[in-house]
Amino acid sequence: MKILTKRFDEPTLHELATYGDYSAYKKALTMTPAAVQDEVKKSNLRGLGGAGFPTGMKWSTVPPVEKAPERYVVTNCDESEPGCFKDRVLVHRNPHQLIEGLLIACHAIQAKIGFIFIRGEYQVQYKVLQKAIKEAEHLFEGRKVLLMRGAGAYISGLDTALLETMEGKKAWPRQPPPFPTVAGLMGKPTVVNNVETLSMLPHIVANGGEWFAKIGTPGDPAKKLNPSGGTAVYSISGDIKNPGVYEFPMGTPLRTILEAAGGVVGKLKAIIPGGTSTPPLGAEDIDTPMDFDSVRAKGSFLGAGGIVVLNDTRDMAEVAHNIERFLAHESCGQCTPCREGSEWTTLILERLLEGKGVARDLPNLQRVGENITGKVICALGDTVGLVTRAYMKKFPQDFDGKVHA
Repeated sequence: MKILTKRFDEPTLHELATYGDYSAYKKALTMTPAAVQDEVKKSNLRGLGGAGFPTGMKWSTVPPVEKAPERYVVTNCDESEPGCFKDRVLVHRNPHQLIEGLLIACHAIQAKIGFIFIRGEYQVQYKVLQKAIKEAEHLFEGRKVLLMRGAGAYISGLDTALLETMEGKKAWPRQPPPFPTVAGLMGKPTVVNNVETLSMLPHIVANGGEWFAKIGTPGDPAKKLNPSGGTAVYSISGDIKNPGVYEFPMGTPLRTILEAAGGVVGKLKAIIPGGTSTPPLGAEDIDTPMDFDSVRAKGSFLGAGGIVVLNDTRDMAEVAHNIERFLAHESCGQCTPCREGSEWTTLILERLLEGKGVARDLPNLQRVGENITGKVICALGDTVGLVTRAYMKKFPQDFDGKVHA
């Protein structure tokens, strides 16, 4: 995707002539929508915003245009997960790549309007997109690309909460079914894809789905590993020598990725692989292939590719508290288990860190977590109950030593 350039100002359409001047979109227009979907299915592209669901399969769940002529594509650029900042770089350094991908997705599902919902704090990137849209709108072939800004709500990163926000409502996740592809924005079929996923589409259309699939992992049915095509872009931060944004083929070992970023500062203790809502990996997991199913097999998730590196000076109880405090603050409040459980989890962790831990605290953390995960509407709520239990399981010594009575 050529995002690692030397300068950090936005390119103009003229400068992006080497990308084909929207040639991938022009090529897509010579294909039927079904043919574009088929290429994306062949590519084994999976949603890179966290879920990892096959993109082409997701598109195929949109009802036929004869039954629902009005439909939309929405770009999720509400990048609020701590540890994730790759979308900001993708938008800033190559906005036309995203816009072209959005237009390709619109053609694939026969939508006339595409939206980009961008995090409110991304003021610079919002202006970059404004300029890029105006610069390239003569190439849109009658389609519209509209920008909408968020207002700083973490929950809006979830697709259905994002749609509620776009409709001017409180950012409360919806309880499916129906799913957005059937009844999304304003009740119309809507495909929601994140920035990175859409940014892959020009390359898939230009070079073919099979070309893209070969870059990634073919999968292994015997090991219950599904294919993951193409590359993944990672935000790398924490105790690492060269933090930044890096791109690697799917399935690249975690060790290789960390070495490319200069290596760990100090002795490695833990890696958060997909943003702070994903369970941690330990130093023993450093050779894990970075694809959706391999990371899941290790008990975590590839998520949105926000790799946070933690060395052996880090207290995992303190890390868990930092994450849970954020989640408690950002809970939308719709589900009682999440709303109340996040506060209780934070309070118990605070007591442990203050040296006031008692024997019942660790069992209570487990019990509270079990009463949240699987009992709320959205996946973001599930993480409230999942995170602390994952840290306790992986690093029990950092919790057991804080119980004094």
